[in-house]
This record gives sequence, C-alpha cells and structure tokens, in this order.
Amino acid sequence: MSTKYIWYKNRYKGVGFMRKIAIIGGVAGGASAAARLRRHSEEDKIIMFEKGPHVSFSNCCLPYHLSGVVDSAEKLVLMSPEKFAAQYNIDARVNNEVIDIDRKNKELTIKNTLNGETYKESYDKLILSMGAKPIVPKFKGIENVNLFTIRNVVDIDKLNKFIKNSEKKNVVVIGGGFIGVETAENLKEAGYNVTLIEAANQILKVFDYDMVQILHKEIYDKGVNLIVEDKVIEFQKDCVVLESGKKIEAQAVVLAIGVAPEVDLARKAGIELGKTGAIKVDQNYLTSDRDIYAVGDAIEVYNALYNDYFKLALAGPAQKQARGVADHINGMRIDNRGYIGSSVIKVFSYNGAATGLTENIIKEKNLSIDYETVEAIPSDGVKLMPTSKSMHFKLIYEVPTGRVLGAQAIGKGNVSKRIDVIATVIKFGGTVDDLKDLELCYAPPFGTAKDVVNFSGYIATNLLSGSYKQLHFSKVRELVENGEYIVDVREKNEYAAGHINGAVNIPLSEIRDRIAELPTDRKIYVQCKSGQRSYNVCLLLQNLGFKEVYNVTAGFMGICYYEYFNDIRLNRKPIMNKYNFN
Repeated sequence: MSTKYIWYKNRYKGVGFMRKIAIIGGVAGGASAAARLRRHSEEDKIIMFEKGPHVSFSNCCLPYHLSGVVDSAEKLVLMSPEKFAAQYNIDARVNNEVIDIDRKNKELTIKNTLNGETYKESYDKLILSMGAKPIVPKFKGIENVNLFTIRNVVDIDKLNKFIKNSEKKNVVVIGGGFIGVETAENLKEAGYNVTLIEAANQILKVFDYDMVQILHKEIYDKGVNLIVEDKVIEFQKDCVVLESGKKIEAQAVVLAIGVAPEVDLARKAGIELGKTGAIKVDQNYLTSDRDIYAVGDAIEVYNALYNDYFKLALAGPAQKQARGVADHINGMRIDNRGYIGSSVIKVFSYNGAATGLTENIIKEKNLSIDYETVEAIPSDGVKLMPTSKSMHFKLIYEVPTGRVLGAQAIGKGNVSKRIDVIATVIKFGGTVDDLKDLELCYAPPFGTAKDVVNFSGYIATNLLSGSYKQLHFSKVRELVENGEYIVDVREKNEYAAGHINGAVNIPLSEIRDRIAELPTDRKIYVQCKSGQRSYNVCLLLQNLGFKEVYNVTAGFMGICYYEYFNDIRLNRKPIMNKYNFN
C-alpha cells in the first residue's frame, strides 16, 4: 500500500472529513467507478446522475432481447437506485440530467427530466461517464420511416414492441458494426425479414477483408439480405432507397452506423477535447480540469501498438478506466499501459474474435510497419472429437523482429481463448518465438497438442527464417485468370468434391513418383485443403531443387470462403468447379 494512499486514508478518516464525488452517467463506467469508490471509503458522499430511467443495465445484451434470448426488458436492468442505496450507500438519481458544469464554483446544474425542474449540486471530484450516442445523419425523407436507434433499455423495448405489433415483418438495419450485426442476427432469429446494409465493402472492420468473408457467407446463408458497398441516400414511405437505385421495403429501420462520444457538456464547460474529438485525458484519466475525470466511450485512449490516440467503445476498457479513476481519487497509482483493442462477437453459428492491429488499421493509418501475416485453418480440437471444428486464424507480426502485432480468429468453437492468449502476448511484447514456446492446456475435447496459437508461431518462424514462400489465398483468382500452374495435392476424392479450375491434381501420396510431371521452367503454386499438406510438398520440392515454389495459404477451404459471397453478390464466374467448405 502506497504512502500516499495511507495519507489519504488518515486524512479523511476519523476527522469528520467527507468528500463529495459526483458521477455523470452510469452503466459500465459510472456505476463501476461508484462501486469502487465506496469500497475505498465509507465517508465519501457519492452521487450518480443518469438522465435515463436506468442507471445500470447490460447494454451489450440489448440486441438479445429482440430474439427472446433475454425474454424481458426488465432483466436487462442490473441495479436500481434502491439497490445502490441499500448495498453501497450510493445516491443514484435516475431521470436527472446534468445540463451544466460550473468548474469555477465546482457546481452542477441538474434537470429533472420528468418535471423539468432544475437544481444545483456541488462536488469535490467529478467523473464524466456520458458514453457515446448513436450517429443519426439528416437523411432525406427520414420522416417517412419508423426509425430506431439502440442505446439503452428504453430503446430496445420500444423497438421490440413496435415490430411485434407490426403486421408486416420487414426490418432494415443500417450499419455493419457490432450493434448492427447483432441486431440483424437477433431479428432474423425472431423470424423477421432482415436486410443489413453497409456502405463500406465489408461489415465488422475489426476483422480484415479476407477474414470477414466467412461472416459475410454465414449471414447470407442464414437468410439475411446482406448488402455491402451501397449506401442509403433517402427514405420513402416504408422504404429505404440506396445509391445503386435499389429500394428495400421496411416497416422498421434500425440505424446503427456508429456512435459519437457524448462531449457536448464537456465542451460547454471548456474541458479540452482530443485529436479524435473525444475528451482528452492523461494517464490517470484526468481531464484538463484537475478535479474532473472522464472514462468510457466519451474519451480517447492511447494505442500501445501504433503510439497514437483512438476511440475505443468497449465495456471492458470502460470498467478498467473506472476502477483506475476510483483508485487515483484515493491516492493510488494507476498503471496505464495503453490499449490494443480486443473484442469478440457471435454471428449466428460462428464466433469471431480479434485483438491488436489488423491490416485494415495498418493501411488506413498509413503506419510505417513492415509486417507479414499467417493464415491457417487448423482444428480447434482433436478431429476424433465430435466437438472439433475448423478455426480460421490470422496472425500479424512485425518483420524482422517477429513481434506479435495482432490476430483474428473465426470459427464455431472457442475462438476467444486463442485471441485472449495473443492479447496477453502482445501486452508483454511477445514474439512469434514465444507463441511456439507457450505451454497451453491440452485434452482432446479442448484443443490439440500443438494448439492453434503454437501452430501460428511455427508458421511465422518458418516464414521469418525463409524456409519457404507463401501466396495469400486472395491472389488465387489472379493466378487462375493468368493461367499460372497450380498443383492440388489433396487426394483424388477430395479433388473430385471441388477444385480450382485448371489446377492439376497430384496427391501428396503420389507426388514423389510423379515429380517428372511438374514444370521446371515456371512458378509452382501448391494448394491443399488448409495449407498444411501443401507446406510439406513445398519443402519436398525445394529439397529436390525446385526454386519457385509457393504454398497457397489456408488452401482450398480458405479460397472457397473468400470467393463465395462476392461471387454471388457480383454475379461473377467462380474460379472453382464446386465450393467445398468442409
């Protein structure tokens, strides 16, 4: 325990001193800060102001009310003002909106949203936890549709009751971020006709374009009308009009194109905003006013990988920040090492998780990072186990240091475990050699003796050492169009079940006897189901003197997942005679 912390305790205990700590906003940031503050001190007066009717609710579970997974809106409410008072002696005031901060006199002006009356409340320390608000552009004809946003329990309850009482069941969700995708999924599970519209060329930008195609396919296969690279330009009567000219019938429209940090109150009070437009804070989450802290979706945070500030609207970081603020108010040191952004999402039958840098981020921010990627589709358990599933895994690492920069995993099994391991490695500055050396839990139902994480480390170190060369599966269409030589080393029955047009089938079990059939005057691209057998063939051929040999990453399965959705939406000719996703 620090000397400063003891000093605070001695000063504020036993001498009748009571600090008044005000918190604007509840949920992940505000409510967590309030509870932690109370654990530090019984003397302090803690007041939490929430402009809505619920001070603590599960905002991450909101979309799951639409499908009935959470069967009543009331269950989304975690803590009532009465519970806060009884269990923590915290004064939680709902329907109380702070409309002004007088920093000079350290006084708040609060409006009761039910009767419009205003009153004043002083503070010694103030915590801003206003969160972020849905972005609602001024679309032409916005009054022609029943428009909804999702931010709180009131919002989701209103949407759910409306669509249940609607005779027609056509719902359009605009925006392919976390909220948009989860909303589309849960509406579809509830039996509605759902269209999901994303103006960019992909949903869920936390995943790279090559990885997200798996989720595009899943959403399409589950019956959602997924539209990408087409934006909304106006609304007509119960109709969404797109730039392409498409018109989508909609009795309800859910707008989920993104959120903006709630900074109006802070800006009005003269609190400094950062380069991203969110509230600027220091390493202790203090704002430009030394008595005012800020946490959660309203602030910008430091990225530990590319050394700049960004907005991170996630509950986990908000709770960590809230705890840190409560500790700092009580004289404790905060260990703020920045953020890397770790997330996970369920999309129908698939789970997707990501951490750290993506190729999207590196390219969009024009980062001066020399990097390479690993793409593989190993099993997440021993294949004899009925629970074993294929896992699409992508690792991003720095060249030549091997420092781990990020990873993404998508599959029907436990992807978050693997990404949590990578996130931990990143936090401690680990390299691909560390991934090889990690001792991870193993039993047949849970993993393989060489886990997915270890496997990615093996591949990355092989690439760093120059053991072999690879070609990303996204480049295979170009190979086919240019008539390049592709050898498919799967067995004959696998080849018959689907193959790349023009690929020559020489199974691994036969290739040593058929070496003479391979060209010596051109590049050879070796492909199998997932990239493992083809890797072995690449080494075999190199050992026999072949120079220009390339392993196609993730194999035929990766190619099929990458090509499928775009083949359908663009109505283009497939590069394979049949898809095979098994």
